[in-house]
Amino acid sequence: MNFSFYLAIPFLVITLVVNGQVLFEETDDQFVQQIENTYQKGVDFLAKTQNDQGSWDDSTYGSNPGVVGMSILAFLARGDDPEFGTYRTSITKALTFLLKLQDKKTGYIGSSMYNHGFATLALAEIYGRTNIQGIGPALEKATRLIISSQKNNPKGAWRYSPESNDADITVSGAQMLALFAARNAGIFVPNEAIEKGKAFILTCQDSKGGFGYTGSTGPNLPRTSIGCLILSLAKDTDSEAYKKSVNFLNDNANFGDQGHKFYNLYYTSQAIFRANPKLWISWNFQNFKQLQSSQTQEGGWNGNYGTTFSTSAALLSLALNYRYLPIYER
Repeated sequence: MNFSFYLAIPFLVITLVVNGQVLFEETDDQFVQQIENTYQKGVDFLAKTQNDQGSWDDSTYGSNPGVVGMSILAFLARGDDPEFGTYRTSITKALTFLLKLQDKKTGYIGSSMYNHGFATLALAEIYGRTNIQGIGPALEKATRLIISSQKNNPKGAWRYSPESNDADITVSGAQMLALFAARNAGIFVPNEAIEKGKAFILTCQDSKGGFGYTGSTGPNLPRTSIGCLILSLAKDTDSEAYKKSVNFLNDNANFGDQGHKFYNLYYTSQAIFRANPKLWISWNFQNFKQLQSSQTQEGGWNGNYGTTFSTSAALLSLALNYRYLPIYER
């Protein structure tokens, strides 16, 4: 999809500023209300389907700490937290679920680094927005585990377990997001950790700007969105690597029914949002329309890895319209 065909959508305007961040760059009040209505239905669905333990029963993935972490982020992104808002009880239950899962000695959350990364990201985004005891120490331990795992990895990155000796861009991208968020929250993250992680990410880029899985072969849209997003968060936007990754997104961004559709929406929305406001206008409008049309009557979305993951990822692809999460700031 070439975005140049869609840039006539006349929506770019500042309407509200909270803590220095623009909320809703859209001037069309009807469009803004449609986004809000769709998002509301989605978080209502998550709240209604959450179990008493704080996780979800829709599939084997609904109780994974990474999916629970993404659901927390979907609630937080609308402005709620454990002490304020309609969904404070849902957030608190999910947060309690994650804290109980964490190994109190090592800081590890769950049984894979993939889950650990997204759970740590959720802790980082919630830290500072609540007076609940225990979140700070839990976040610090979780962050230290990511850093120590990287130090022991010959590639300077991450894969499925803390002891892995190889690396891939998907697991590494999740850890990098968690590190950026933890650093934003005030947790010490060495610059060396960011630079080493970025160096591995760059080994996955091919000459045309796309990113592969464990190396530069087989680039696709979700992996390139991860690479583009990490370079942006690392403030490396003047580099040729970043510019090429943006060009790849411009030429290839789409809403197809690929096997990892919602995973793709989660990362590609963030990458495009940070890359170029004009690209974001087009992507945001089209993403919303296709999500609006595919939302179930109950308010969720169906896809790979269960309705909880699909719904959370879909909502987070729209959540950039709210701009409450620090990791979503330009």
